[in-house]
Amino acid sequence: MRNYSTSSIVKIITLILAISIISIFASLYVDWLWFQSIDFESVFTITVLTKVGLYTIVFLLSFLFLYLNLSIVRKNLKPPERPSHTDDGREIFYLNREEPQQSPFTEILTNKNVKWLLIGISIFGALLISSASLDKWLVVQQFFNKVTFGALDPIFNKDISFYLFDLTFYQFIYGTLMFTLILTVLTVGVLYFLNSSSEIFFADFKEFTFAKKHIAVLVSIIFLIQAWGYYLAAYSILYSPSGLVFGATYTDVNAKLLAYRVLLVIVIILALIILFNVFKERLTWVVAGIGVWVAVAIILGSIYPSVIQNMVVNPNEFNRERPYLDNAIEFTRMAYGLDEVERKRFDIDYDLTMEDIENNPATINNIRLWDWEPLTETYRSLQELRTYYVFDNIDIDRYTIDGEYRQVMLSARELEQEDLPDNAKTWINQRLMYTHGYGVTASPVNEVAPDSGFPNFILSDIPPVSTTDLTVNRPEIYFGERTNNDVIVNTEQPEFHYPMGEQNAYTFYEGDKGVKLESFFKQLAVAWTQRDYRILLSSDITNDSQILMNRNIQDRVNKIAPYLRYDRDPYIVISDEGHLYWMWDAYTVTNKFPYSEPFDGNNNNYIRNSVKVVVNAYTGETNFYIADDSDPIIQTYSNIFPDLYKPLSEMPEYLQNHLRYPVDMFNIQAEKYRHFHMTDTQVFYNKEDAWIIPNEISGGQERKMEPYYTIMRLPEEDQEEYILMLPYTPQARPNMTAWMCARMDGDNYGNLLVYDFPRGETVYGPMQIESRINQNTAISQQLALWDQRGSRTFRGNLLVIPIENSILYVEPLYLQAATSEIPELKRVFVAYGNSIVMEPTLDKALERIFGDRERPAPEMPEDMPEDMPEEAIVGDETFESVQDLAQRASRIYEEANQALRQGDWSRYGDRMDELNDVLRRLEETVAY
Repeated sequence: MRNYSTSSIVKIITLILAISIISIFASLYVDWLWFQSIDFESVFTITVLTKVGLYTIVFLLSFLFLYLNLSIVRKNLKPPERPSHTDDGREIFYLNREEPQQSPFTEILTNKNVKWLLIGISIFGALLISSASLDKWLVVQQFFNKVTFGALDPIFNKDISFYLFDLTFYQFIYGTLMFTLILTVLTVGVLYFLNSSSEIFFADFKEFTFAKKHIAVLVSIIFLIQAWGYYLAAYSILYSPSGLVFGATYTDVNAKLLAYRVLLVIVIILALIILFNVFKERLTWVVAGIGVWVAVAIILGSIYPSVIQNMVVNPNEFNRERPYLDNAIEFTRMAYGLDEVERKRFDIDYDLTMEDIENNPATINNIRLWDWEPLTETYRSLQELRTYYVFDNIDIDRYTIDGEYRQVMLSARELEQEDLPDNAKTWINQRLMYTHGYGVTASPVNEVAPDSGFPNFILSDIPPVSTTDLTVNRPEIYFGERTNNDVIVNTEQPEFHYPMGEQNAYTFYEGDKGVKLESFFKQLAVAWTQRDYRILLSSDITNDSQILMNRNIQDRVNKIAPYLRYDRDPYIVISDEGHLYWMWDAYTVTNKFPYSEPFDGNNNNYIRNSVKVVVNAYTGETNFYIADDSDPIIQTYSNIFPDLYKPLSEMPEYLQNHLRYPVDMFNIQAEKYRHFHMTDTQVFYNKEDAWIIPNEISGGQERKMEPYYTIMRLPEEDQEEYILMLPYTPQARPNMTAWMCARMDGDNYGNLLVYDFPRGETVYGPMQIESRINQNTAISQQLALWDQRGSRTFRGNLLVIPIENSILYVEPLYLQAATSEIPELKRVFVAYGNSIVMEPTLDKALERIFGDRERPAPEMPEDMPEDMPEEAIVGDETFESVQDLAQRASRIYEEANQALRQGDWSRYGDRMDELNDVLRRLEETVAY
């Protein structure tokens, strides 16, 4: 076996430490270069200096405290001594005159160089303590830069900011002190235990040695700190989850709060008793004090609250809990912005006419017939164009197109390097050549291309082709949702721009937001952190080259502001100049808002959509705009990072026109409003008017309805606007009771409205409409025919469209062949009042309901029996029933497949012509 000398081991350890230190500083340096490249070096500086400062302060203080206590241990260690007299005073003579053998550990601790060992132990302990506090840098900054809420809690009468900023900071200090003291007690106790002369465990139990006195002082300090912990814990009743509502209830205020205060006094007394015993040695007092502490903790902390709840509260629950119910209603509504919801009455009638339809063209022309799921498949099949392009998801927004306010669905065509052919996954291709995606595809939400069932593209292909005045002049996408790798631009290697048949177009990056590789030192630092030596060796990289890092916008934005919570869906925006931008909603959240009911598993119970993030898809320039300057949390962050946040007024107008109220935020508010629209305490307690978010049938499954964007003219408003809306139904009934919407155009942005239907009127709920669709004989037979082998139907989202003082229900139907991945929009269900129709287009469905409402029924031939099943009379020709036509179509389809298998193309063509004729007749039949 090879023997390693001490010097070799030291060299290896030194080398490992040196590499680790170089890596840390290289990473910090590259991060600083990146923050500097995007003009946020102050964010980096403030963050790093706060972390380093906090780490250093905690490390030094904990090191000094540990070393001081270890030094005390060392100074009071001594070799073991034999007693010279017995307890009754007689002298003891020893036959063996040799002194007792000294413990090896005592020899080490009494060595003159032991201070280095103690320093090492203290450093290790201080590293543990300071590392645990490193992620609390933001808590410290929030404490020193806090902004008040201007609202007081009803129990302790403190400003809400105390719970968000002060209390969190105090809990951090408490936790750090307690960790330090417990670690010190354990370390000191181990040292005393290992020293055989300390007698901490071997001497008379009642005898107070120096070791026991030392530990007693530390334990008494722990109890004093624990008293502060009880003081801070008393505020936790404002977040109690165990009562009738979230927050302090009668039992919390009258029992648990009492327990915290009594325990606080007891542990202070106990700490004083322990300190007193250092001098008077009354150990029984300590044991008795600890026993009292444990007993009171059990009785007042568990038994007494249970007695109060069962004996006092439960028999008279409403009267006891009424003030706390009021608190829960008030503060939950405040935490979610529900106290600013405007409620109006929606007087329903069923006298909608074709004239009303024609007088609301913006509403009708922007009813969304394309759902994002089938549309994503269609975009990918028709517009990805190359294997390395990908559409990550579908976004929805509104644009003024050819002078008309339109709702549009669009998606960015990003480049996915993982989908390059295996032989093309070279370092040059992945780092220098395939650097960006290209363009967007867009289509109106309600248009279908003629004779296809596919969306009507108004932006498509490569290079971008536009059929309207919505154009893209800077289509390159260097930063997006799928750009997960770093690339180097402005090199000697031209970048792949887009395919041109058998040739390709090439380009060079013209932005300046990358890290400049203008010196060997910078290239070395980047190569070290990226672990890519080829950056140093490549002849294509010059002093003008830049490396674009953190190109995935989620990584990019989170690296700048990791303390914000972000929406699930960034969306692409086309500016007036034809440039592409990513817009992303960010939220401030906390789990420290008193009395507010949580909305997620982290117990977060306050949320504001306070920030709008904008990322230039070409340059990567990133801006954070304050969208809600009334939010004290974002004001506090702005105080911490004054160069990061900009007022919303500085956002360009062409981007302000595309601000959306985020779905995630609206979902949370809508969910909470189900119960907290009830402001009457008695009604809230009895849940007399609880609402639910209704279900719908989508994709063949019953699922909860999701909010949807639409353009419509709200009641009593003069023009159409972009809104996000969702209906409500009563908890125990399927009919619709109200609908909520968020406005987002102009000065109305962020205003929430709730329209209540009259209680005496029956308004169909979504699942009632879905059931009526399923029960319609003609519709169900048509769906059964399509669901035969070879195709399947896919029902889209049901949209509830308020128009005038009526409600229109619209649901699209898609058809997808088994051999195709492209869903086609084939039919539209429209329901109004007691009428339900299915037509190829929305216009035909509306015309059938409102345009031909007085059309007389077709005359029946005299010889036709009265019980003849559903038949269609078209002109003078009588066709089979819907059922007969469906069976006939199925038979012809089988014959056509058989001819195809036999290679009889002539017979196959005849069968398909006949099948088309039967399907046409079936459509005409259903239309009647």
